[in-house]
Parts: sequence; structure tokens; C-alpha cells
Amino acid sequence: MAVCPLCSTHSEVFFSDIDTYYRCNTCHGVFVDENNRPNLESEKQRYEIHENDVDDKGYQKFVSPITSSILKDFSQDSKGLDFGAGTGPVLSKVLQDNNYSIKQYDPFFHNYPELLKQKYDYIGSCEVIEHFYNPYKEFKLLKSMLNTHAKIYLMTEPYVEGIDFASWYYKNDPTHVFFYSKETFEWIKKEFGFSSVSIDKRLIILQN
Repeated sequence: MAVCPLCSTHSEVFFSDIDTYYRCNTCHGVFVDENNRPNLESEKQRYEIHENDVDDKGYQKFVSPITSSILKDFSQDSKGLDFGAGTGPVLSKVLQDNNYSIKQYDPFFHNYPELLKQKYDYIGSCEVIEHFYNPYKEFKLLKSMLNTHAKIYLMTEPYVEGIDFASWYYKNDPTHVFFYSKETFEWIKKEFGFSSVSIDKRLIILQN
């Protein structure tokens, strides 16, 4: 048994090989045993070897579900945050090239905690939420930074029924420690008081 880091429910073993994973019957998240998480130094080193060239057109296309949605939903004078911007803040690059105002926050590479005390019209977070050791704390923080009618744009690979977890590539990154299902995002919407959630493949949008 382990306690779910999102909803604090006691969860049973879901899968075990080198690492042990649990699945929560309340929020339906899947998470790795805390003893199998990398330490902070190993986590940072893993991020530093990512090849994230912000001028790479393929990389820009990869984040386009978020950037295209923000360009459609908000204007240039809206205030934005790239949460978990990493070593190559391509989301910010694309929006700034379109004269949008967006700041970057990342606990390792853009550690400006004062940005977490401000309010935003939109927050983009691409391939970040699967790295949350404490997703409840992080979603509470994200919700606190939203203006009225603001939106959070997330990209991750959701877990869906039928996936062969043993061979699922997404779990093989040791920094991926929490996996979300459609039911998990519905639980987040209700728990944190979002007005709506939409899920389109890898793109998840939560509206304040």
C-alpha cells in the first residue's frame, strides 16, 4: 500500500518490475513508489541532457497544441507564465515571437519564486505535470495563480485503459513519476474548483 500524492488515498500495487507503481482507486492516477524516484541532483542531470533547441521547427510543432490554443484564446496584452520551462523554453519562444508577454518559471533553470505570487491570464506547462512529486501541492499552486476566466494549458501522455504498461515508453523516463487518466483530470477539476476541463489527446485545458 502507498498513499496517492494527489488525493491521499491508500493505493495498491498496479505494476512492478525494476520499479513499483501504484494505481489510485479514487483519482485513478498511477504513480511510482517514492523510493524509486530519482533524487534532485539526478533529476536535474536528466533534464540537462535533453536536447531542447527552441529554434528547432520540430520542437515548435510538438508544443503547438498549447501555443496555437493560447494564440487563439488570448491577446498579446494578456499575461502568461511558462511553468516548468526547462532548459529550452520553446513555448515562450513561440509566443514571444508573436509579441506575447510570458514569463518563465522552473525550479531548476528559471528559479524566480516571486513569479509564483503573481496572477496570470494563462499558464502553459508542456511535459511537466508527469514530473510532479507532489501533484496536489502543484495544482493548488497553479490554481492560486489564475485570474478570473484564466486557463491552464497542459501537455502530457495520459494513461488510458488497454495500454500495456510493461512496454509503455512513457514510464521509462525515470523522472516521470505520476501519470494521469481522464478520470484524474476530472478529479482535479472538481477538487480545485475549475469550471471546466477539456482533453484532446495530449492537450488538457483547465479553465478557472
